[in-house]
Amino acid sequence: MMNSIRNSFRVHAIVLLLAVMVSAFGCKSKKKAMEAAAAEKARMEQEAALKRQQEEEAQRKRDAEEQARRDAEAAKEAKGSAPYARLGQYFESIASSGSLTSANSSISEALTMFASPDTPVLIVISESGGQKDYDRPTTIISYLNYLKDQKKNINKIEKLQFDSSGKITEVELRKN
Repeated sequence: MMNSIRNSFRVHAIVLLLAVMVSAFGCKSKKKAMEAAAAEKARMEQEAALKRQQEEEAQRKRDAEEQARRDAEAAKEAKGSAPYARLGQYFESIASSGSLTSANSSISEALTMFASPDTPVLIVISESGGQKDYDRPTTIISYLNYLKDQKKNINKIEKLQFDSSGKITEVELRKN
């Protein structure tokens, strides 16, 4: 019986020794696993930060391109609307002129915008289903003299056509 107690003690000692060894080796491998996990996490965080930075860079680039497109569009629109505004100012200046001399001076200045004094002026009096009904056609010189005589500008510039040199070749007005 004493022998069996000794054997039992040895078995317990061996099991205890094995348990201590396993836990010692387990701690080292657990530590290595934690270090590997930490390294993997750091790598993933770096990749995520790099991806975020690339996305932000791409977004800034898209925003800059969009802003450049809007600026170009606004400049094009401003360039295209400049003749409309300038001609509208001439029409108002001629119609509200206090003297014949100043009206004639404004007419002469306005005519420099046109390819010829005989440039056609079409006045839309109504529109139905996409079909426009025009008043009797006239020329720009006649229309400018009409504004001078009537002393009122009742038409709005609807459309201008230009030649290759930027001169107006046709005017379409709409009655207000």
